Amino acid sequence: MLNSTLLFLRSALFYLGYFLVTLLMSLGFIVFSPLLRDRGRYLFVTTWCAFILTWLRLCCGVRYKIRGLDNIPDEPVVILSNHQSTWETILIYKLVFPVSPILKRELMRIPIWGWALRLQNPIAIDRDKPREAVKSLLTQGVDRLRQGHSVIIFPEGTRSRSGTIKRFSRGGAKLAVAANVPIVPIAHNAGYFWPPREFVKRPGIITVVIGKKLSPKNRSASQLTDEVENWIRQEMVVLS
Repeated sequence: MLNSTLLFLRSALFYLGYFLVTLLMSLGFIVFSPLLRDRGRYLFVTTWCAFILTWLRLCCGVRYKIRGLDNIPDEPVVILSNHQSTWETILIYKLVFPVSPILKRELMRIPIWGWALRLQNPIAIDRDKPREAVKSLLTQGVDRLRQGHSVIIFPEGTRSRSGTIKRFSRGGAKLAVAANVPIVPIAHNAGYFWPPREFVKRPGIITVVIGKKLSPKNRSASQLTDEVENWIRQEMVVLS
């Protein structure tokens, strides 16, 4: 009982700092964004990411280690990762520059935080309209990749509980084929320590594995999707 109470209190302290810093930095980002170029905006956002990861470690004892960091190339790529929590979004945004995340269009309507998201050149899609969402992904995604931005995609669509993986959609692979850019797969076990849709965070070490890039040349979107999904599933067996 005491242990559960302590975990709850530590998580509450984490979220207090999380929300306060997110609010302040979102306001700052909105104010100073017109004066910043891509790298300046990236540094602003990665400062937020670094704070959240550090604050999570101090409050909740959640650390991480990365294998295969050298597998992120100095060229635009489509990053495909399993999805278990908010944590991996924060980490990947910190690791890759420049990058455009995919997010639900309604998130950009949230006051202050959503307005700051809008200024980060995201790919906004309407998940309630699947056909339009795929079209938006391909149109906006190819545009961002040609601008030199990598694109983060979670092909499961929604967060999975730790130890499980949903079937992958082919949207990310279709984008890689359409733009003729490599795919970089990422596997992690963040859900054990930042469980989806749960308040309490659990102490421990998150392991992140970054795979070697996959060329879309002479491969279909289905083949690429299967290859990435199989690789992530195999890695998750080890991480679990």
